Amino acid sequence: MAQFRLQGSRVLAVDMAGDSVKARNGSMVAYTGQMNFKKLTGGGDGLRGMVARRLTGEQMTVMEVKGQGTCYFADQATEVSLVRLNGETLYVESDNLLCTEASLHTGTSFTGLNGMASGNGLFTTKVEGSGWAALTSNGPAIILRVTQGTPLRVDPGAYVAHTGNLSRHLKSGAGWTTLIGEGGGEAMQVEFTGEGLVYVQPSEKTTFGGDV
Repeated sequence: MAQFRLQGSRVLAVDMAGDSVKARNGSMVAYTGQMNFKKLTGGGDGLRGMVARRLTGEQMTVMEVKGQGTCYFADQATEVSLVRLNGETLYVESDNLLCTEASLHTGTSFTGLNGMASGNGLFTTKVEGSGWAALTSNGPAIILRVTQGTPLRVDPGAYVAHTGNLSRHLKSGAGWTTLIGEGGGEAMQVEFTGEGLVYVQPSEKTTFGGDV
């Protein structure tokens, strides 16, 4: 089984002994030993995945890395966080997914207006199974817990990923003070309710919600 570990805060090191991982295409920065790199179609889900991604507009170019040794991955010097899945589902923006164990299944999930507000379209990436996944964020990600009766609101541009039994809904932060120009500029938020964890980055992407 491939071993995931952080080399500093911005590089993922994966130790492999004949194992394979799926990583963002072009994210390899160095390796030792013998490695083979193969570009995968459809985000690693073959022809069916490729068709689904073209229909949904969700973009993720993936390569399979297999071999003996250690491979190092990074993406634009962004921070890397490790997530261990034990049968759960991870929902993550495709731009923030760096690498997964080959045993994990990746697919697409409908987000509707929530995805439109975050600037990533109507669909997002979901990762299912048991194993390691590595996420990237602009700055060190924080992990916020959501519990029953205590909803969490997140700026759409700061959202990275979430796990658990969570529902998300697009909420308007616009009120009378916003209309007269005295609001805080946070016109749209995504509200999470239920039980789970939300990964948030300390940097906001340009989104429809942020421009409202």
